[in-house]
Amino acid sequence: MEELRAKYIEAISQAADEATLEVLRVQAVGKKGEVSLAMRELGRMTPEERQIAGPRLNALKDEINSALAAKKEALADAALDERLRTEWLDVTLPGRRRPAGTVHPVSQVTEEITAIFADMGFSVAEGPQIETDWYNFDALNIPPEHPTRTEMDTFYMHREPGDNRPPHVLRTHTSPVQIRAMQAQGAPIRVIAPGRVYRADYDQTHTPMFHQLEGLAVDRDLSMANLKWCLEEFFAAFFGVAVKTRFRASHFPFTEPSAEVDIQCSWEGGQLRIGEGDGWMEVLGSGMVHPKVLQAGDIDPDQWQGFAFGIGIDRIAMLKYGMPDLRAFFDSDLRWLRHFGFSALQVPTLQGGI
Repeated sequence: MEELRAKYIEAISQAADEATLEVLRVQAVGKKGEVSLAMRELGRMTPEERQIAGPRLNALKDEINSALAAKKEALADAALDERLRTEWLDVTLPGRRRPAGTVHPVSQVTEEITAIFADMGFSVAEGPQIETDWYNFDALNIPPEHPTRTEMDTFYMHREPGDNRPPHVLRTHTSPVQIRAMQAQGAPIRVIAPGRVYRADYDQTHTPMFHQLEGLAVDRDLSMANLKWCLEEFFAAFFGVAVKTRFRASHFPFTEPSAEVDIQCSWEGGQLRIGEGDGWMEVLGSGMVHPKVLQAGDIDPDQWQGFAFGIGIDRIAMLKYGMPDLRAFFDSDLRWLRHFGFSALQVPTLQGGI
């Protein structure tokens, strides 16, 4: 027993890895190990011999198992120390920069405009992008012969042969949302309707799909003076400077009287400056809501009147942030998006500024 003890305790202390340690465990205390075989010999001994040899073998087995466990723990600690020595990390170093996306200018400007008009009591209304012929044209007092109803300007949906119903259209403006809002809420009402619209046009300042925002206010005694104040307050908040406006008589089927709105600007060295100089730039169309449009929205034009306006979100974003080509808004060019995009933390903070 002393020879077995000296043999295995020494071998265990010299083991260099856990694989060697496992071999020693099998040789010593495994089912066919030397200690296990010695314990089988107890059955051949006299009772007196067993009383002496049995406890000594059990003590030897326990000592070898304890030595194996202690050595295994020591090897694990040594392996951990080696990993800590070679696989260290300086936690004071700055973290790796991860690529971050940016908020598209259209989304940013939409939020800015919404925040400004929210201060003036306007809520946001939404509607479908595929509209009926009635909501897109008839309800807005657009006659059948109007040029906007031709396939040169409007995208029409397919109808099966023999189906004589007017085809649905991709909405050409967000004005149909005004009709839906009036039908749902009645008067008085103040809403803006931002969203995508579609027209068959494509050049530097026009794309087949673009973004528009319509505004509508209906009450008992609204006038063009209220419209002018509303728009001038919006321009001042959006561009950050006081902006003079000029209303020019125009014609839109859904408003009467109608006016195109110009804002004061100047060109100095090829750079556009809003709110100064003696130049003018057209930015939107507006007017008093036509009585037939109020009737289509289930509002009595003898009791109520209101004003409406339409703004091109993409175009006004170009004016504010100096973007020369509308087509770049939809090219998905990462260089353009990184240059003109906004951080997600740049939340519009215009509430309370009016």
